[in-house]
Amino acid sequence: MTASRVCALSELEQDAALRVEVDGVAICVVRDSNDEVHAIGDVCTHGDISLAEGFVEGETIECWAHGSAFSLTTGKPLNLPAYEPVPVFAVTIDGDDVLIDPAVKKEI
Repeated sequence: MTASRVCALSELEQDAALRVEVDGVAICVVRDSNDEVHAIGDVCTHGDISLAEGFVEGETIECWAHGSAFSLTTGKPLNLPAYEPVPVFAVTIDGDDVLIDPAVKKEI
């Protein structure tokens, strides 16, 4: 697979998340308070809840349903009830385009 354009960088609000789908994979794209763009699996590992509907703070996103927070850099849960990590994908910025290939996991 090759990286697909998922949105424009200018479409991503700071400290907010956007749900996209690439090749059938649901991905949560986040622009954090440091202006870095992250891409993680969109489904909370505790329940079938979209993380893009959650709350972004610093380098974490919190599931709105049960309160589990996940690291945007590692995908690891930072508190219960979730205990399984979500996948983290490599992000490429090309001009104003945000590109993600769901087959390429980010090296942690």
